[in-house]
Formats: sequence, C-alpha cells, structure tokens
Amino acid sequence: LNVTQKNDFYDENAEVLKALSNSTRLKIICLLSKNKCNVVSIEASLGIKQSNISRQLFVLKSAGIVKGEREGNEIFYEIINEKVIRLVNCLEK
Repeated sequence: LNVTQKNDFYDENAEVLKALSNSTRLKIICLLSKNKCNVVSIEASLGIKQSNISRQLFVLKSAGIVKGEREGNEIFYEIINEKVIRLVNCLEK
C-alpha cells in the first residue's frame, strides 16, 4: 500500500470505530449481527425509543456499517461491513 492508501485505510477504520464507540449503537450492531431487524423489533428487543434508534441508525448508515432495505411497508436493517461482523464476534467471545 502506498501512503495515500494507508491513510485511507486508517481514516475508514477510524470512522467505523468512532461509530461503534457509542453503547447504544453497539447494542444495535450486536442485535443486527444475529439477523436483519426493523426499528420496531430493535425497540422491542433493546427497550430503546424509536427516535433514538433512528438517530443511531443514521450514524451507522453514514459510516457504511449498515443499510436499510424496504420490504413492503417496513425497512429492515442489516450489517454490510464484514469487518464489523468479525469485530462483534470477537467482542462476544
């Protein structure tokens, strides 16, 4: 890797780690590491208000960690960053 590629690597990983540094976002990520969820199921599983979940999902989407996919009237979220899935697996051991 050249210097620019190394800097991009560090910048991208720093953004992901920064997004995961919030305990609410980490709870959401741990839940999503098991299966896709919509906001209602995240709210029911974690006991977090829907407005807070939406705010945290926005941060996770902006960091390239999750994506939302519409299924009928609902949006289901899933992790799209393979490194994050591996990281969660390490944390849960």
